[in-house]
Amino acid sequence: MSARSVGCEIRLRVDAPARLAFQVAVARDVEATERLEFHADGHPIEAVELTDAAGNRLHVVDAPAGALECSYSAEVPGRAAEASVDAVDLLTYLRPSRYAESDRLAATAAAEFAGLDGADRLAAVSSWVGTRLSYVPGSSSPTDGAVQTLLAREGVCRDYAHLVVALLRALDVPARLVAVYAPGLDPMDFHAVAEAWVDGAWHVVDATTLAPRPSMVRIATGRDAADTAFLSAYGGVVRLDSVEVTAVADDLPDDDVRRLVRLG
Repeated sequence: MSARSVGCEIRLRVDAPARLAFQVAVARDVEATERLEFHADGHPIEAVELTDAAGNRLHVVDAPAGALECSYSAEVPGRAAEASVDAVDLLTYLRPSRYAESDRLAATAAAEFAGLDGADRLAAVSSWVGTRLSYVPGSSSPTDGAVQTLLAREGVCRDYAHLVVALLRALDVPARLVAVYAPGLDPMDFHAVAEAWVDGAWHVVDATTLAPRPSMVRIATGRDAADTAFLSAYGGVVRLDSVEVTAVADDLPDDDVRRLVRLG
């Protein structure tokens, strides 16, 4: 696995004091040399690192009114440790969730993917979603779920991932959403993919096929985008002025939707 350089620059305008929770740092199981800084009107401010029930790293800032900047960079020299799993995870990621309404897509999943299992089922779901949706920036709202995405037939990466997750759960395959840095993505941004439990391990499914899966770097993992947002604001009014994401790999590998790929 080639080395990867990832990071982001986020600029906000805080109109009233707010508590901000950022999920931009690479996951705990990723070996990395990293730097994370926050500035309010040009002055450094401290963040408190918390870990949620899924093991995600949250950096919480009590921001005063004014301009706020988040700057993060990391050098990732190799592969991460294998993603852990327990019996509760496998049940949790079978249940419908806010943006992955698998109970409402059960009939569709059964009709489209009957008789498939393992890698063949993941490839079929990925290709089915990829051919039925058009990738259209700005076409969806932050509250759209998998059902609305299927009806609209368009969306962005989180919409593709939600539909993949919902269909897999409807087929009794544990599935979850992962926020990642994705070298090779164009246009560059934070990226969202699905991860499915098959053959005793978690494997990546990205129906957008916009970046090679082997180069992706995990940021956060959850039931859907409600658990993995790069920024959540509480108690104040916050405007997002700009987001610049960087994700570069020494070498970009080939990818094939029919292959099982573990996020590393």
